[in-house]
Amino acid sequence: MNNQSVDSAGVPNDYWFNTKTGLVEQGKLAAAPYRVGPFATRDEAARALEILTQRAKNWANEDANED
Repeated sequence: MNNQSVDSAGVPNDYWFNTKTGLVEQGKLAAAPYRVGPFATRDEAARALEILTQRAKNWANEDANED
């Protein structure tokens, strides 16, 4: 299921964080290896590295609790 929203011209409204430039982009502008997302808002995309770090910690804790 694709939850990607688009504007009336079909342009994606999702935001991505470009790891190469450190900038937030709207739509899939950067090559996939440099793109993190999608995020619903520009603010979320700007906090991409913080969000990913927290998710990784949560996953590590879940894995540790499964043992």
